Amino acid sequence: MDGLKQVRIGEVADEILEQIPKGAFLTVKAGDRINTMTIGWGTFGRMWNKPVFMVMVRYSRYTYELIEKADTFTVSVPLNGKLKEALAFCGSKSGRERDKFKECNLTAKPGQKVDTPVIEGCDIHVECRILYKQPLDPEKLPEEIIDMSYKDGDFHVLYYGEILGVYIEEQ
Repeated sequence: MDGLKQVRIGEVADEILEQIPKGAFLTVKAGDRINTMTIGWGTFGRMWNKPVFMVMVRYSRYTYELIEKADTFTVSVPLNGKLKEALAFCGSKSGRERDKFKECNLTAKPGQKVDTPVIEGCDIHVECRILYKQPLDPEKLPEEIIDMSYKDGDFHVLYYGEILGVYIEEQ
């Protein structure tokens, strides 16, 4: 991709952690189907001697159907209020019924090290290979977490992705 510079995750960690609660794009590709959704939760660190980005996807989401068939995912992070409307749309509408890329005028650009695309116009892109997945066990969650986030019983599956590449879009 033109205008991309590879960096280490630590160089952009603060920016990613600050933006995640405001939204970032989780993009997944399974076969010829591609979807992106807005995530507001996620974390990264080191596991199994590898840099890892963990994302969470609820069972009810269209992205869940795709990520279950995928080997990779990407996280594209817009900074400074960019793509705010697209983040809101992609966090509230399903890719089952809509083409989010078309409706939000988003451009999917090929990943550098993975088959899953990234979202053009975002400042930071993280490309990951899925190493492990784990459904949340409701019996092991504190009641206040269930009351706050899972009253409807729509729990998450955690996906641990080895970070294969981190890129910033150069202006």
